Amino acid sequence: MSGNRENHGMTQTESDIAFLLADAADEVEIGIAPVQAVMRGGRRRRARRWAVAAAAAVVVLGGSAGATLAFAGLPGEHRTQVAAHPASPEARHVYEPQRTELSRGTYRGKEWSVSVQVWGAPRNETEAERQFDRMDELGVKPADVHKPADLIGKISFFATRGWGEEHVQQVMFNTVRTLEFYAGTDLESMATRFSSDSASSERLVIGMVAKSAQEVTCGWKDGRTSVARLAVGFSAQDDGNAIRTVDGFPTANWFVCVAPQGTVYQSAEVTK
Repeated sequence: MSGNRENHGMTQTESDIAFLLADAADEVEIGIAPVQAVMRGGRRRRARRWAVAAAAAVVVLGGSAGATLAFAGLPGEHRTQVAAHPASPEARHVYEPQRTELSRGTYRGKEWSVSVQVWGAPRNETEAERQFDRMDELGVKPADVHKPADLIGKISFFATRGWGEEHVQQVMFNTVRTLEFYAGTDLESMATRFSSDSASSERLVIGMVAKSAQEVTCGWKDGRTSVARLAVGFSAQDDGNAIRTVDGFPTANWFVCVAPQGTVYQSAEVTK
C-alpha cells in the first residue's frame, strides 16, 4: 500500500492526533542536563530526535487521566476504543524509589557500597509535596529544586555511597523531565571516595554508559587499569568493577570502577 493511499484513508481524528504528535516532537528541546557532580573525562551525545519524539508520543497518547483514545488501524479495519487508566503514585515509585545496588567492597575493615535510586515523576502538588518530604527523610536532595512544586513532571535519580556506619551520601544526581539516551561510546563519570576519609579520594569511579556497552576500562595514574563488565547479582569473586542495569533507568546502564591501593583516577572509556 502506498503512502498516499494510507494518508487518504485516515479519518479527521487520526489526522489531528498525527499533527499533535508532530508538534510535540518539534517543541521538545534536546540538551545536556547538568548532573550535580564533578565529571571526569566523559563523552556524551545529545539525545536523538526520534527517541524524544517517541517519548512525546507516550505523553500525548497515555498521559491524560481517564482519557479515551481511538487507536487507528488500516482502512476498513475495526477501531477499538481503549480507556487509559493512570497508574497509582505507588506503582510509579513516586513515594518510594526503585533501588539498585551497583557495587560493594571493603575499605579499612568496613563495607562500602554504591546504589542508585530512581524516583518517579509526581503529577500534581500533592504528590510532589509527599515526595519532597520522603526524600528529606531519606537524606537526599534533588537538583535545582527549591520547592515541592518544582518536582512535578520530573524524574529524580541519585547515585549514593555508603561506608560502615557513616550516613549515606549522594554523589551523582539529577532531576529531569526526560532521562537522556546514551549510545555507542557515550560515557559520563565522576571520581569520588569510599568514605569521608580523604585517603580514599578518587579511588571510586561511578558513571553511565550506553545499554550496548559491554566493557568499561578505567585507567589509574600509576598506569594500571581496571575493567568493568556487565554483571548480574553478586558473588564472592566480585572486585567491585561492574556494569549493571538500574531499575527505572531505561536509557543507560551504570558502572563502577575501583582503583587499586596507592593510585587514583586517570580516565574511563568504553572499550567494548
